[in-house]
Amino acid sequence: MACPFFRRADSLTRQPSVIAEPGTHWALEEEELSHDALTLTHLQMAIQLLTAPSNDDLNTAVTSLVAKYRQSWPNIHKLKMDPRTFKSCANYDYLADIQELLLKMDEASASEILVLLGEELITCCCTGIIERAFRCLGTDLQEFLGSLDGVYDVLKLQEEDVTDTGFVCAGEGELIFTSERPVIAWLLLGSLKALTRMLYKVDVNIKIEPVEGDARRYRYLFSLVKDSSQTLQMGRPTPIPETVQRSSSSNASDLQMNSSSFCKMFPWHFIMNEQLELVQLGRGFSKLYKPYLADFGNLASTYFDFKRPKGLTMKFRDIVRRTYTPFLIGLNSPPGVSDFPAIGLEIKGQMVHCPESNSLLFIGSPFLDGLDGLTCNGLFISDIPLHDATREVILVGEQARAQDGLRRRMDKLKSRIEEANSAVTKERKKNVSLLHLIFPAEIAEKLWLGSSIDAKTYPDVTILFSDIVGFTGICSRATPFMVISMLEGLYKDFDEFCDFFDVYKVETIGDAYCVASGLHRASIYDAHKVAWMALKMIDACSKHITHDGEQIKMRIGLHTGTVLAGVVGRKMPRYCLFGHSVTIANKFESGSEAVKINVSPTTKEWLTKHEGFDFDLQPRDPSCLPKEFPNPNGTETCYFLEGYRNSALESGLPLVAHIDAAMKTISEGGDA
Repeated sequence: MACPFFRRADSLTRQPSVIAEPGTHWALEEEELSHDALTLTHLQMAIQLLTAPSNDDLNTAVTSLVAKYRQSWPNIHKLKMDPRTFKSCANYDYLADIQELLLKMDEASASEILVLLGEELITCCCTGIIERAFRCLGTDLQEFLGSLDGVYDVLKLQEEDVTDTGFVCAGEGELIFTSERPVIAWLLLGSLKALTRMLYKVDVNIKIEPVEGDARRYRYLFSLVKDSSQTLQMGRPTPIPETVQRSSSSNASDLQMNSSSFCKMFPWHFIMNEQLELVQLGRGFSKLYKPYLADFGNLASTYFDFKRPKGLTMKFRDIVRRTYTPFLIGLNSPPGVSDFPAIGLEIKGQMVHCPESNSLLFIGSPFLDGLDGLTCNGLFISDIPLHDATREVILVGEQARAQDGLRRRMDKLKSRIEEANSAVTKERKKNVSLLHLIFPAEIAEKLWLGSSIDAKTYPDVTILFSDIVGFTGICSRATPFMVISMLEGLYKDFDEFCDFFDVYKVETIGDAYCVASGLHRASIYDAHKVAWMALKMIDACSKHITHDGEQIKMRIGLHTGTVLAGVVGRKMPRYCLFGHSVTIANKFESGSEAVKINVSPTTKEWLTKHEGFDFDLQPRDPSCLPKEFPNPNGTETCYFLEGYRNSALESGLPLVAHIDAAMKTISEGGDA
């Protein structure tokens, strides 16, 4: 048959494949409870299976449907989807894809397939605790429909769901469902059929029709399969006779309600005569004790344990005196009955003296602490009348328990976040330290903060270039591992010198080692520190040998001038120096000799500018000056730095002692 809820393809608005429909999917928190305990969360999950099935549940149902009906609809396999498709996106709307595929495949059969899919959804996914959640709604289909109405409203209220989705039990065998999505309405039809068979062993026909005047509302009419013209005869009220206008009367016979209606309205009541014999039971008590009254008599004390008021004697007159005190009554198992379901169940209420019949009326409600207590005592939500606040107390109590569990989890999560934050702080310090090893402090901070870094010009920067004499020959006679091991030991000492003199290591390329001072913290002693480092580098080379046992010999060049510095590259960025001064410094290194430090005229000027520092500078022939160095008068020359002596120390002390004393002097002066 054609589907009355599917619009034509040109008017049907497809739901987006990735959606986050507000209010449709409740947030189901994991409960810190026993797996066997029925909770409000399980009711949420059960009803969500009807109103908003998950992609996983739909996929399970579709797989079963395709296996059963492949012969009837050859193209039905197109409904199947790789679970990885929707698992990769949290809000993927698989149901919208099913709707679209059905319209393309066979619009006339779309409704029938959806009904069958709804049945498979219940058959495959309504198991274990979910089935128990459905069963607790009522003992028969009419009670189930009524409880579905009330429970769903409470759940929506607790979740602050503002959508119009919901159930209304409009009468016997009639349910009205509201939803923005017709595809859900047809799935629900199949789900209700399957639930009726599963829970109550009843096969029903369900007719679905739109509610006139509201396209979002759908009416479901239930009838037995054997006779589809009659609705289910479950809980049909006795026809109410035409009322007769009477004046107010205190006569019991004038009451406009018979005992049957009263027992239905107040299921947890009983009436005792003067001998404390039960003369009337509400429907709740009647379900539990009616089969045993003929065998064990009608005495109230046989079936009930009066726990409160304390010290109550089981005498009619004494009970009448305590009618203003709340009563708590425990249910006893009838003698010899071992499998009584409600043993230990407590009913809290009040006792009323009825003078017109000289009897006692007790009316109360089950005293329960949650859904699990309800089902453990063989009761159902439908056993709690709609007017009784106990129904809301049970459901709200479950929500409060869930909130307490959430609060505990939030506390644990807070502790974990604090621990994670501490770990992140430690890792951040490591990252910052790593940046400081690669870049000057000012540049490292900007990189960490994500700030832009502009190239900057620095005047009077002293640059050191060095290389190993005969490095090519050494490499030709050694394995790569030997070369790396040699350089690692040598450059380890050089790196320690960088930290000691607070100079910036620009780069290391092969045997070339380059440092600069005056970039990140300018000082009048920048040239001095680079010169001292050069002397210590030459001294350190005397302590390192090649694999052939020969001493490593270095040549070094120093030059002071203006440079342009900036960060280059995004992947493995480098802090690079540019400018004519960099080229000149490299030329002074090339023009140096083994175990010699070639110093430019500008560096020599800085080394001799301040008194108290005695550098041994030996002039070289003017022809040794690189041709790129500006020398307009032809009077400039370069120098070999032969050593350094601190005037405060004896000349016979090691070079290291003189340099350490000089560094201490400039550190105390605050200009290091």
